Amino acid sequence: MDSEAERTARESLELAFQMSNILDTGLDRHTLSILISLCDLGLNPEALAAVVKELGRETPTTPSISTTPSAP
Repeated sequence: MDSEAERTARESLELAFQMSNILDTGLDRHTLSILISLCDLGLNPEALAAVVKELGRETPTTPSISTTPSAP
């Protein structure tokens, strides 16, 4: 990529990141860059958005630990 194209790509990513922050998406620059690249490769943006939303809903599961002593 030539320097002009690199500069344009950086500026575009920065603009998309600023919009992402305004919309409070919680996406970092790296993730946003990957999503933009996937769209450039022809993936459906609505499908990607649905995946991101679904992954955002998932909460890390931690095994529940009982605080009551068990009977011997």
